[in-house]
Amino acid sequence: MFSPFQKKKSGLEQPQSREDLGIRGDVEPSQEEVAVGAALLEEGEPAGSILINKANMDKRSLDLLFAVEQMIKDKQHVEMSHNDLQDRLGHANGQIDRLNRDIKNLGKVIEEREKSILELEQRLSDKNMKVDQMMEDYRELHAALSGEIEELKGVVELERRNYAGLLQKHNETAADKNKKINELEEKNTRLEAELSQMKQKFDALRQEKTHLLSIVNDFTSRLTTPFTSGGSRNDGEFTE
Repeated sequence: MFSPFQKKKSGLEQPQSREDLGIRGDVEPSQEEVAVGAALLEEGEPAGSILINKANMDKRSLDLLFAVEQMIKDKQHVEMSHNDLQDRLGHANGQIDRLNRDIKNLGKVIEEREKSILELEQRLSDKNMKVDQMMEDYRELHAALSGEIEELKGVVELERRNYAGLLQKHNETAADKNKKINELEEKNTRLEAELSQMKQKFDALRQEKTHLLSIVNDFTSRLTTPFTSGGSRNDGEFTE
């Protein structure tokens, strides 16, 4: 990818040396002559009027011409470098503006995130305070109920022992009751057998009594029958 900050290579060729132009000699053109030549070129003098046939120029004129051409090329190179730098500066300014906008937007996002973080921290702090308060209340409640819990444990242990004692007494009472029930059942069975025997004896005695009563009644009726007949006759005679 092309970077705007990468230096562009100039397509211009490097200025030719005086040796490449075939110029030799020890005499250099003066600064005044070079300035005059450059001024003439800048004022719009035609190239043909200044750059005349080099074959007809002396050495000093060739040096002057070479110096002027070199100044023109240097100026063109400086202008191209300046334009390139201007383009790169404009592109860099555009990137800087875009980055500034991005930074501004990121600043807003960061500010919103910081607000959200502060809100979350506040909510977390409130919840931590509530948890701390609940823990404190729990510790106070635990401390207050510890005595009652120990007392209740003692009561439960006492009631457990009482229950064990009552359960033992209940078991003993149930055993005694079952024993008495068994004894009473045996006694009842024995009494029922005796009652059955006595009933049989009573029935026999009653039958015997009935039989004796019938005999006595029959004997009594036999004894009383003659007296009844005699009495009836005497009564008839007395009546007559």
